[in-house]
Amino acid sequence: MYEDYYGLRGRPFQLTPDPRFWFETATHRKAMAYLGYGLAQGEGFIVITGDVGAGKTTLVGHLMDTVDATRLHVIKIVSTQIEAEDLLRIVAGGLEIESDGLTKAQLLVAIERGLRATARAGRRTLLIVDEAQALPVSSLEELRMLSNFQTGSHALLQIFLLGQPEFRERLHGSDRLEQLRQRVIAVHHLDPMERDEVEPYMRHRLAVAGWTGRPGFTPGAHAAFYDGTDGVPRRLNQLAGRVLLYAAIEQLETIDAHAVATVLADIAGDMPGVKAIAIPEREALVATPEAEPVPSLVPEPDAPAVPHSDPVAAPEPVADVEPEPEPELEPELDSEPEPELEPDFKLEPEPEPGPDLEAEDETPHAPDPVVLAVSEPVPEVLPVPAFKVRPIADDAEDHPPIAPREEPIASTDVEPDTTLAEQVAALTARVEEQDVALRRVLKLLVDWAESGQAPGLAMQHDED
Repeated sequence: MYEDYYGLRGRPFQLTPDPRFWFETATHRKAMAYLGYGLAQGEGFIVITGDVGAGKTTLVGHLMDTVDATRLHVIKIVSTQIEAEDLLRIVAGGLEIESDGLTKAQLLVAIERGLRATARAGRRTLLIVDEAQALPVSSLEELRMLSNFQTGSHALLQIFLLGQPEFRERLHGSDRLEQLRQRVIAVHHLDPMERDEVEPYMRHRLAVAGWTGRPGFTPGAHAAFYDGTDGVPRRLNQLAGRVLLYAAIEQLETIDAHAVATVLADIAGDMPGVKAIAIPEREALVATPEAEPVPSLVPEPDAPAVPHSDPVAAPEPVADVEPEPEPELEPELDSEPEPELEPDFKLEPEPEPGPDLEAEDETPHAPDPVVLAVSEPVPEVLPVPAFKVRPIADDAEDHPPIAPREEPIASTDVEPDTTLAEQVAALTARVEEQDVALRRVLKLLVDWAESGQAPGLAMQHDED
C-alpha cells in the first residue's frame, strides 16, 4: 500500500533476505574479511555469530554473490533441529547422491565419493549451516568427521557455522566439542548497527526500491528508529515498514520522531526486541529544526567583532556618520591640488644649493662642466639645470614664500593681487632667461675647451 502512495518500486524493508539490499556496516565488513580469509584457506570451520536479525543470512547471501560459482559448490542447511544421520542425508542430497536405503556407513562412503568427484571437476565444496545453535552435539561431531575428508594435502570440504550468541558459549563450554574447536580457524560476532549507521542504511534500502525523497525523514526520526530497535537490522526493517504504512495512511510527507514513537507504542508488545519510547510533541520536533545552529551562526561572527551588535539601532548611527565626513574630505582634496603650490614646491628644495653655486660662479664651476659634458644631449640637460640655476631665488630673496609652502593657507596670502595666469607667465619668462643664461655658459665652456685656456680667462676675454 505505502509503495504505491510514495511511488516505490517495491518494499524496501522486506524481511526476506535479499542480497540487493546489502549494506556494509563496520561489523559486516569485518565478518566479510573473516569469510574471505576462510575461503582462501580452503579448510576448517568459520564461525559467525550474532543476535536474531543481525544479518547473518544476508551476509552469507552477499558472499555467495561475490564468489565464482564455477569454482565453488555450495550446500546450505537451514533446518538444523535434526539428528546426525539426517544431517548426513542432507549433505548427500547436496552432492546429488541418492541416500534412500543407505546405512550411515554407506552414506559416509557415498559423501566422500561425491566430494572427490566435485574436486576432480575443479570445484571446491562449501557447507553453510545456519542456526547452528540448534544442532545437537552428535550432529556437530558428524560435521567434524566430514571435515576430515581430504585428497592429498587439500581438504575436500569446508564448513561455515552461523548461529546466535549462545552457540559460541556452547562451542567453548562443551568438552565434547574440543576437537571441533581446534578446527575453527576464525570466529566473528556480528554487532548491531551504530547510531550513525541507521540513516545511511535506511537511505540505501529506500534508494534500491526507487525512493526519490518521498517521504522525508527528520534526524529525530532516525534517532527514534535506533532507540526503538537498538540498531538490529531485522527489527529496524520491521519498524520501518510499519512506520511507512502509518505515514501513508496519515498522508505524511515527512516522518518525524513523533510518527516513529507512535508506531512503536502500537507494536512494542507484538514484536520481540522492539521497545516503546516516549512520544515527543510534534511542535517540539518542528521547533527543533528551526532552532538549528546554522541560522544562529550567521549573526554570531558580527557579535564578537562589535559588542553592541545586539541592538538593531546600532547599525543606523553608523550609516548616519558615514555621509558626514564625505563632504568634509571633498573640499580638502579640492584645495590641495592647486597649481600655485607646484612651482613653489619645485623651486623650494633647491634654493640653498642654488645661491652657493651662483656665488662661486667664476671659479667653482669646475665640477659643473663635468656634469654638463656628460649630458651632451640638450633635451636631458635643459630640465636639470633649469631648477638649479637660481635667478628665481635671487628675485625672491625674501624667504617668506618658502615658509608659506609648509602652510598652504599662508602661501595664498603672499600674492593676493596676482592671478594664476600672471604667475605662469612670470615663471615662463624666468625659465626662458635661465635657458639663455645656460646656453651662454655652455658656449663659454665650449670655447674654453677648444682654446685650452682656464675658465676664468675665457670669461674675461669674452667680457673684453
